[in-house]
Parts: sequence; structure tokens; C-alpha cells
Amino acid sequence: MRDQKANQSENWQIRRVSETGSTNTDLLAEGAQGAPDRTVLRADYQSAGRGRLDRAWEAPRGANLLVSILFRQVPAHTHVLTQAVALAAARVAREHCGVDVVMKWPNDLLVQNEKVAGILAQAGPLDTRGVPAFVVVGIGLNLEWAPPGATSLAASGWTQSATPDEFLLSMLPCIDELLALPLEEMHERYVVQLGTVGMRVRAELPHDQEVVGRATGVEADGRLIVLDECGVTHRIDTADVVHLRPAVD
Repeated sequence: MRDQKANQSENWQIRRVSETGSTNTDLLAEGAQGAPDRTVLRADYQSAGRGRLDRAWEAPRGANLLVSILFRQVPAHTHVLTQAVALAAARVAREHCGVDVVMKWPNDLLVQNEKVAGILAQAGPLDTRGVPAFVVVGIGLNLEWAPPGATSLAASGWTQSATPDEFLLSMLPCIDELLALPLEEMHERYVVQLGTVGMRVRAELPHDQEVVGRATGVEADGRLIVLDECGVTHRIDTADVVHLRPAVD
């Protein structure tokens, strides 16, 4: 990739900090104070990074992409923003780094069934219409380091390396392009690249409940459609899933 400076990207206001607790937490606070649309905060190190269900997400300083993006143009289904960030990251990994990244519902990126990135979206306060005034989407993507049980683009044999700034600056135009699409086309692109569709899965739900069956699609509202062994169709919301894993016969 070309050597680019972190503030050279049209339509985006990018800031890098050496260290913070959580870029998502910082941007949520900045959003409440009026930070503009497409504000971006990237950290070399996060001391209190979190993923879904408050899971810890921490990496050595400067090794990985740790970034959050604030969106004020919020669609009816806010998960579209998360999907755009995931699709953009997967595209850059494939086209610039030569690594075949697959998306796992609802918000992980995988290489050979090992996690390479996690994405967390958090909404700001509701406006008078009951719509979030803004949404912050954070992504932690393993460029050169991964914890046990996960992988990185480097460990996956990338053909071209990328610094966090380089990877981010390649992602942002992709996000612009995706969010400019009609919602139906955006949804189609997401479903086509979702490795979960067609798999037998085990969805672990709260209170020790689970659904086992074949994932047949994703609805426009983001819910995963699972057809179980009894022929019953389940529509599973992101907020209801504790874990989603391949089902073992």
C-alpha cells in the first residue's frame, strides 16, 4: 500500500491517539457533544477495548487496527452500518492483503474459521423520532498479532502487509461506496459474502436455550433465519445470541 497520512481521506475526520481506554467509549462521548458525521478515532493501544457481550479485546501497541467510526446518517436498520464496515474490511483484506476473509453472522470476520476481526456497534441517545442521533461502529482487526484461538492477516499469509493507517484509509472509500447503494443492493452484497448462510449452526441463546439447524438467510432487519431439524423456521436477533457456532453431528 502507499504510505498515506492519517488525515488524508475525503469526507472523513480522522484522529489517531497513542492510547485510550476504548475508542467506542470516547466517540460516544464526543458524539453526545456534537462530533460530526464520519468522525474517526484510531488508537495504537486500547486498555479497555470490548466486543459483543462485554468481551475483552486487547492487542499489543501498534500491532492491529483499533478504530471507531461515528455515523450521524443512521438508516432505519442500524445494523447496515455494521455490515458496511465489515464488508469494507473484508474487501481490503482480500484486494490489498491477499487474504480470503469470510464474514460470520452477525459481526465477525474469519479466516479458515478463525476469528480475525470483531465489530461492535453502539447507539447514541434517541432523538424525538425514536431514532439514534448517531451510531458508533468499532472494529478490532488483527493485522500482525492475534490472541490464542484467533488469527491475524500476517499469520494467514498476507501477500502485502498493511499498517493500521494504510488499512483504515483503504476501508473508508469502500464504506462510502457501500452506504451510497440502495438498501436492497447493500443487503444482497452482505448476504452473498456471509459464510454463515448454508451452514448447519448451533445458536446458543440466554437461559441455556439453543437452536440447531441450517442457516438459510438473513432478513432485511438483520435477523438470521435458521431452519431446524423439525422443519421449524427460527428468526434469531443479534441481541439474543450468546454464541453462534458450526453444528457438529
